[in-house]
Amino acid sequence: MTEHNTRPDDLSADSWQGGPHNRWAYQHIDEILDTALVSRGDAAGLELPEGRPLDPPDLDAELRASCTDGLLVLHGREIRLERYLNGMTVETRHLLMSVSKSVTGALFGRYVMQGDIDPRQPVVHYVAALGGSAYADATVQQTLDMTVAVAYDEEYDDPDSAVQRHDRSGGWRGPRPDDPSGVREFLTTLRKDGEHGRAFRYCSANTDVLAWILEAVTGRPFPDLLSTELWAHLGAQADALVTVDREGFAFANAGMCATLRDLGRFGRMVLDGGVAGDGTQLVPRAWIDDIRRGGVPGTDFGTMPTALPLGSYRDQFWRTGDDHGCFFGVGIHGQFVWMNPATDTVIAKFSSLPEADEDDAFTSHVELLHRLSLTH
Repeated sequence: MTEHNTRPDDLSADSWQGGPHNRWAYQHIDEILDTALVSRGDAAGLELPEGRPLDPPDLDAELRASCTDGLLVLHGREIRLERYLNGMTVETRHLLMSVSKSVTGALFGRYVMQGDIDPRQPVVHYVAALGGSAYADATVQQTLDMTVAVAYDEEYDDPDSAVQRHDRSGGWRGPRPDDPSGVREFLTTLRKDGEHGRAFRYCSANTDVLAWILEAVTGRPFPDLLSTELWAHLGAQADALVTVDREGFAFANAGMCATLRDLGRFGRMVLDGGVAGDGTQLVPRAWIDDIRRGGVPGTDFGTMPTALPLGSYRDQFWRTGDDHGCFFGVGIHGQFVWMNPATDTVIAKFSSLPEADEDDAFTSHVELLHRLSLTH
C-alpha cells in the first residue's frame, strides 16, 4: 500500500478522486476545492479515554488491503483501537464522501422534530424552484429515503453520467461549457423516471435537495446550520469543513471533512439516541429510533448491496437487518461510521481505495466492521 504524503505533480481536477492521487487528496481537500468552515464553537471537547486495547489477528494486513487511512473503535466512550496510516494523524481532517449524507440526515431530523419541516409535504412546498424537476411531486420523506424516481445514474467512472455532471456543478471536476452554474441549477434539471415511493434508488442529488430545503426553511447557509445546530454541541475536537460550489452552496451529499475522532463522536451521539456528551439532545430520540427501524415495509430494496440481503435505507442511513441492529453511514472509496447497538460500539474508518465502489471491497468492509464491533 503506497503512502502519499506530498501533493502529486500530476494532480488535476479530474484525477484527485481516484487512486493513487486520492491517497494524498482526501487529507488535503481544502488545498484542492473551495470549502466552508463548520466551526466546533468554544465548547469543551468530549473526552474519549483509552480503554483496554484490542489487537485483532491479521488486522494490519486487512488495513493495508483496504487502503486504510484511519480506524477508530469505541466501546462506550473508550477508545479500544486507534490506527493511523498513510501519513494521517489525530489532527488530520479527511473527506467523508457519502458519510456526509448521514450527517445531513441527523441535522435534518432536528428540524422535522421541531415541526419546521413536515416530511409528508412535497419538496416544492419548501423549494418552489424545483417545480419543473423530478422533485415536483416527490415528498420530503421519499427524498430522505432515496425512493424518488429520478433519472440519475450513479456511474462514477462515466464522464457522461449524472453523478459526474453533479460533481462538475459542485466544483469537484473540471467544468464543461454546457454544465449548470452550480448544484442548485443542476437539481432543477433532473427529471422523473417512474413512480415515487416504490423502490430504493440511491441518488446523491437527494441529499443536496435536503440541504436546499434546510436553507429555505431557516434562511441560513447549510455550513452555518451544521455548525451551530450540530457540530458546536458534539464535543468535537476540531472544526470540520464542507466543500462548496462556485455560488457557495454546500456539497452536502459528500463534501464534509472531519477528524477520525470527531466522526467517532458523531457516531457516539447517534448511538446514544441523539444525546451529545454534555447531555444535550442534539437529534430527537424519535428520529434516531426511526432510523434504526429501517426502511418502509413494502419498498423494493432490490438494489441493496449483496452484502446486505436484509438491508434497508432510512433517513440517510443504511441498516444491515442483522440480529444486532447495526446501522451505518458509508462513502465511496471506503469511508464508514458503523454503529452496533447490541455491543455499544462505534467504528469510524477512513480509506482511500483506488476504485469508488467495488462490491468485494464493500463486502470485506462490512465483514471487518461487524467483526470488530463484536470484539471485546
